[in-house]
Amino acid sequence: MNDDIIRVDGFKYGFKPSACEECAGKCCTGESGYIWVNNSEIKKIAEFLKLDEEIFKKNCLNKIKYKFTIKEVLINGEFECLFFDNIGKKCQIYEVRPNQCKTFPFWDYFKTNEKEVRNECIGIV
Repeated sequence: MNDDIIRVDGFKYGFKPSACEECAGKCCTGESGYIWVNNSEIKKIAEFLKLDEEIFKKNCLNKIKYKFTIKEVLINGEFECLFFDNIGKKCQIYEVRPNQCKTFPFWDYFKTNEKEVRNECIGIV
């Protein structure tokens, strides 16, 4: 990864992607939360995993009202995304990860909760 700092309009901080190599997936683990996926992301991930879409939905997603979220697993008292490789400390579906994951740490929520994202992500500069 290069050391360029990513900046997004409306955010007071930047993000250094190379920090991900040292981080070991703090954004993929911790408190329970939702990892939302839309229909096109579901299709891409299922194809990437070579799974039938309906089997993927049944085994890997939870349905919350009319939306889908990737399941989490409880490991050593912490929640992890189902696709987080705890041994290798990386995402198993990185190439097709959901937009929610791609846009981290630039979520609207963090515009007013910068302290929280700074505690979670070592790449914030």
